[in-house]
Amino acid sequence: MNKLENYALGKWIAGEGDGQILYNAINGEAIATASSKGLDFAAMCEYARKVGGPKLRKMTFHERGRMLKALALHLLSKKEKFYTISWATGATKADSWVDIEGGIGNLFSYASLRRQFPDEPYCVEGDIAKLSKNGTFIGHHICVPKEGVAIHINAFNFPVWGMLEKVAVNWLAGVPAIVKPATLTSYLTEAVAKEIIASGILPDGALQLICGSANGILDHVINQDVVTFTGSAHTGKMLKSHPRIIEESVPFNMEADSLNSCVLGIDVKVESPEFDIFIKEVQREMTTKAGQKCTAVRRIMVPENMVEDVQIALGKRLASTVIGDPNVEGVRMGALAGKSQLEEVKEKVLQLSKTQKIVYGDLENFTVTGADKTKGAFMSPILFINENPFVNTDCHNIEAFGPVSTIIPYKTTEEAIELTKLGKGSLVSSIVTADDNIAREYVLGAASMHGRILILNNNCAKESTGHGSPMPMLVHGGPGRAGGGEEMGGKRGVFHYLQRTAIQGSPTTLTKVTNQYQYGAKYIEKDKHPFQYYFEELEIGQTLITAKHTVSEADIVNFANVSGDNFYAHMDATSLDGTIFTGRVAHGYFILSKAAGLFVDAKKGPVLLNYGLDECRFTKPVYPGMTIGVRFTCKEKINQEKKSPDDIAKGIVKWLVDVYDETGETVAIATILTMVKKLNQE
Repeated sequence: MNKLENYALGKWIAGEGDGQILYNAINGEAIATASSKGLDFAAMCEYARKVGGPKLRKMTFHERGRMLKALALHLLSKKEKFYTISWATGATKADSWVDIEGGIGNLFSYASLRRQFPDEPYCVEGDIAKLSKNGTFIGHHICVPKEGVAIHINAFNFPVWGMLEKVAVNWLAGVPAIVKPATLTSYLTEAVAKEIIASGILPDGALQLICGSANGILDHVINQDVVTFTGSAHTGKMLKSHPRIIEESVPFNMEADSLNSCVLGIDVKVESPEFDIFIKEVQREMTTKAGQKCTAVRRIMVPENMVEDVQIALGKRLASTVIGDPNVEGVRMGALAGKSQLEEVKEKVLQLSKTQKIVYGDLENFTVTGADKTKGAFMSPILFINENPFVNTDCHNIEAFGPVSTIIPYKTTEEAIELTKLGKGSLVSSIVTADDNIAREYVLGAASMHGRILILNNNCAKESTGHGSPMPMLVHGGPGRAGGGEEMGGKRGVFHYLQRTAIQGSPTTLTKVTNQYQYGAKYIEKDKHPFQYYFEELEIGQTLITAKHTVSEADIVNFANVSGDNFYAHMDATSLDGTIFTGRVAHGYFILSKAAGLFVDAKKGPVLLNYGLDECRFTKPVYPGMTIGVRFTCKEKINQEKKSPDDIAKGIVKWLVDVYDETGETVAIATILTMVKKLNQE
């Protein structure tokens, strides 16, 4: 029998002893054993901190992002191998797609996110804080990678996605990881981890894997570490209260299974397209991964006059769901991940049966196609109805982590909101409605108790990613029972692995520290125009003080003719009573355009093109007779990788455009971007 290996201290190591036997969820055959006995968890943590951490922290966000992209491409080329192994978890091809290619998709998403960060190992967050009258003392925030390790304790239901959706974030931030997948399905995680290590794309120490038990690893965490947990609320609370977590103030992110709900809007009728959308969505959420999803629909909120229609329609769709071996044509629902999970779900179904009745499904009498249901971990979808949900509250407290859900009637949207909140905090809720006013009422009423809300109607249903699909650029987590944590969320997720530190000093000093020009810092003036310098040659703070221009009424009239902007403040001096203006005022965009005329160098040079405008503010009216000039400063440089060998080597330069008047006061301020050629084209 195959013995799974752990990856620790840069080596693949089989745990000592016989280990835990892992079984095929379809046919019940033993397929592997897993053990972590003999692993030195303290040494693994130190290896991550001392070997992996320094290497990742030396890389810039852009380098880490390119690393993620290379890894994603590599894993995508090996995906068929993962699909073959995934079958043993009981997953259909569609289930495995969510797990495998969804997980790889997270790597791609976070690779692309590198463009929202500087080409530095750290980032600066937000705007400067002016801390003194004359601006010689300012504050800012810098975010640097934590110098610890991310310890991920994952659930059994998504052995690939569960690992990749987390490590993508901490690697982009510059933090190494130790991954502890649930042992039940760790054979699939091990297969993916082996391909990751074999690729040689990651630096040593960036990833370690524990396939067996990780009991005791939290004894070795320190304040620079981050611990994440996905699984049951009971286990999560136990881990979160670990003395070492509390003593060291270790960030602990918990994403727990919750009693998620799908609401049929009170406006929807049987003949509405939204009715069919609702039925399909609920059926899919009950049967995808055999209901083993932390985001699955457990409570089906239905207007009380629609309960019978929903029960009939949903029963028909569930009856058409073929259960069995996913390799057999036509099978749409596989098995639970193992016999232990099956017994646990059955126990919860029996508990729920005490206060509500089953209207579809049977724990014993159901058909399995292509497999022996006594050997595999198969079960029928179970649909309950609870006609008195404010009294019989088990459905709001007991979760059967399988294809099990309860129809719950409600009278008003306000009551539906109240019922969803009885779940005491959920990862996700959805509402299917064609009425945007109902959608607004529901979202604003229910949002405080949900991590995500999906609004479905006929306009978006075809392209919707669905109730149960967390997306990399949106937060995944929820309050209360759902754990109170937050994963992914694009840049938000990356900041969980960064230390935000307030820095104070002079603008010139903070410019040097951050490598981003801080307003008020000393200028660097040179002989040549900035547009005549190649990307590598430009210095942060390099500034051009331009010639000046006196604005005239003719400028205003000519710009209005060219642009078509005849707004009264520019063209009609008799209409200014009650406004902030004392006379005809120059167009803001004229000021910006004229600024470009002052700072642009017409000669051909390394500047390839104007790449865009990041931000722009018009801070003071400019009237005819006022004189303007520009302080044009190199603010930030962003390297760009070549897309092909014959591509031009280049980078993006951010310039601060500070337009001032004859008093020296700023009248407009903007950040523009140019694409600048590199001197070195190799």
